[in-house]
Order: sequence, then structure tokens, then C-alpha cells
Amino acid sequence: MRFYLMPLLLLLFYGCNNVPREVQQRKYQVGIQPIGNVNSEQIELIQNALKDEYGFETVVLPVMAPPQRAFINVKSARYRADTLIRILRDSRPDSIGIIFGLTNKDISITKYGAKGEIKKPQSTYKDFGIFGLGFKPGTSSVVSVYRLGKGKTLRSRLKKIALHEIGHNLGLKHCPDKSCLMTDAVESIGTVDAAKETLCENCKAKIQKK
Repeated sequence: MRFYLMPLLLLLFYGCNNVPREVQQRKYQVGIQPIGNVNSEQIELIQNALKDEYGFETVVLPVMAPPQRAFINVKSARYRADTLIRILRDSRPDSIGIIFGLTNKDISITKYGAKGEIKKPQSTYKDFGIFGLGFKPGTSSVVSVYRLGKGKTLRSRLKKIALHEIGHNLGLKHCPDKSCLMTDAVESIGTVDAAKETLCENCKAKIQKK
């Protein structure tokens, strides 16, 4: 799920057989971690979405200042999403199964090709602005509202992207069903908008088996 040719995520693969115990058990709260100035209505939207789709209770954690060590200024002032999810993972309270970062700051990654090289043109992909990023599977993810538009459009995209990232935390792969919120956006905001705000039945079944 992406905007202006920006991807929703670059997954960091750890292998589906290495799902953390906290994620396997799924008997926990999800911690919503505001990073910087975050709209309380957007936090509430995510809380309701996680409850409705995954049955997760949530807790809102104290605001975190945008970490300076994640800051980068190549094309513009941004924060590295891969650094952010590591910081979140390492700061996760024991009572929290998944920690979900939400920020209004622009976030980015470096996008690599199949052989591990930076995709070409490097001027585009070395510092590539994104919507969100999550470990697959894992205990942390982050989403930025920076590129999501305004009003109803922003709320719909934020809901889908948040659920998508948490789905990856739970071990879900991209789904071939283009209507499923786990579909690969393929760098197109149209894919985000065309997807439903819910998992397809196949993805729901995979979650229920965990």
C-alpha cells in the first residue's frame, strides 16, 4: 500500500517459523506508541480497528519524542522506519505483545533488489518514503500519516495500513486477493483505496490457526 510511488512497507523477513511467543499466544494488549505530535482521533480509530478485526485490546503509551538516531536528511527530513521498528521492539514493555508506532513524521527505507543491491535508480530508492513498516513476523511496526491525505480518505487509508502492518506482525504474507487488506500495494495508492478494510476469509483462517 503506497502513495506517490511510495511503498507501504519493506518487510524484514525473519521466517514464519520464528513467530515470537508473545505473538503466537495472542493473549496480550497491543501498545499504541505515539511518536511526536499525534492526533488522538487517529489513535482511537486504530484502537477500534484492532478490536474489530483482530479482537485486540489496546493501551496508549506515553508519547515518545522522534528518536534522533532514526533521523535522516537525504532528500528531505525523514525518519528511518527500519530504525524506528527496532527501537520500538527494544523498548516494548513486557505486558505488551505488539507495539505499534504512529507518527506524523515522514518515514523512509532503502529499497533493495533480489540480489541485495539498492534498486535503480538509486536516487529514488536509497531513501524511499513509505507509509509504514513492520517485522514479519514480529512485535513492532510503525505507520506514518504524513502521506495519507486528509479527512475521510486519511482515516480509511490509516485503518487499512495499520491492520496490514499488524497482520504482518502476526505472520501474514501479502495476499493475492486484491480486495484483501493484506494485498501488496505494488507502489500504487489506488491499490490501497481499492482494498477492503478487512481480511479475506483465507487470511482470517490463517490468523485463527495461530
